[in-house]
Amino acid sequence: MGSIPKNLHDGVVLGAPGVKEKRVTAISKNGVTEFMLSMISKKEETKEPFYVLDLGEVTALMDKWTLTLPMVRPFYAVKCNPDPALLGSLAALGSNFDCASRAEIESVLSLGVSPNRIIYANPCKQESHIKYAASVGVNLTTFDAKEELDKIRKWHSKCALLIRIKAPDDSGARCPLGTKYGALPEEVTPLLQAAQAARLDVVGVSFHIGSGATHSRAYKGAIASAKSVFEAAARLGMPRMKILNIGGGFTAGSQFDEAATAIKSALQACFTSEPGLTVISEPGRFFAESAFTLATTIIGKRVRGDLREYWINDGIYGSMNCILYDHATITCTPLACNSNRANPTCKGLRTYSSTVFGPTCDALDTVLTGHQLPELQVNDWLVFPNMGAYTAAAGSSFNGFNTAAILTHLASSNMN
Repeated sequence: MGSIPKNLHDGVVLGAPGVKEKRVTAISKNGVTEFMLSMISKKEETKEPFYVLDLGEVTALMDKWTLTLPMVRPFYAVKCNPDPALLGSLAALGSNFDCASRAEIESVLSLGVSPNRIIYANPCKQESHIKYAASVGVNLTTFDAKEELDKIRKWHSKCALLIRIKAPDDSGARCPLGTKYGALPEEVTPLLQAAQAARLDVVGVSFHIGSGATHSRAYKGAIASAKSVFEAAARLGMPRMKILNIGGGFTAGSQFDEAATAIKSALQACFTSEPGLTVISEPGRFFAESAFTLATTIIGKRVRGDLREYWINDGIYGSMNCILYDHATITCTPLACNSNRANPTCKGLRTYSSTVFGPTCDALDTVLTGHQLPELQVNDWLVFPNMGAYTAAAGSSFNGFNTAAILTHLASSNMN
């Protein structure tokens, strides 16, 4: 292992479960490409795809969150990317966790995380999973239907509840969720009354403006709607609500800064009169997306006039399922480790309009079209940045190409 980067909070991340058992290589701030070249040189025989997780990037993102939204406690959405090293790093950095199933709860608890750092944020839960949550002490969950209250009353009556409401506007989201989850305004009071009748403890409100949100103004309307639920509960004589869950939808970069500004403004406008309010959130892609880079091998090539067609050993049924399910836009850069070792990044070389196919026998398995790439050969590599969110987590083993078998190598960039 190289020297420990200064930004790893005194080695907290390197000692985290999921990390401490593995080799972590120190790299420069923009050193992922160089690290991948070194890994590829060691994988001459296998040439299988692999990920690089930059723990320095994860740490920098947590620092960014803490600096920008210090009043909002993050509960990382495990579904986005359940990589054990990522979960362990986030736990060591103080993140809590949003789990949606028994398996996700088990994976977080296995890292030594206390159950009081988990929200079971699935408004519609399998009964056996509710019983499991009760047995391990996960005591905060969401609901948006009377039928869910019936299950919770039967199997986990001591659980604290957040009523999930439909965000007024999720039109700017990459993946809107409002058609599936969230109580409508006219449903809120009857649901609160049903919880009262069942002697269940509704402690707050939850909403989600949609995954990959682009309209920060959506938080303003949703937070105002949540405030109206707090007021409705007070009119019913319920105990004062104390938790506001503003959900996910965060993306790192300028969109996060815009969202943070909108959130802080809305909280100031709506919740200054709520002493002791705890504000939580469910970021997924914010922490995962930019921390992972994927390397794939070119396994086939065809030339048709000026068009270059390449086949790689990961695709739509694997990591790139994000193109279909997450509406992602992906890109790649070449590493001509086989055909041009003197200039593997192919700087200054002529490029051609290229198509990149995945490895399966389905024509749907097309990763990129009209992408400019230099002349490459079989056994060269294509590198895909920003591949941590809703990628390997939703991959399959269709046609015998097993996404779960793709290895992740750990590196840590020094962001100082």
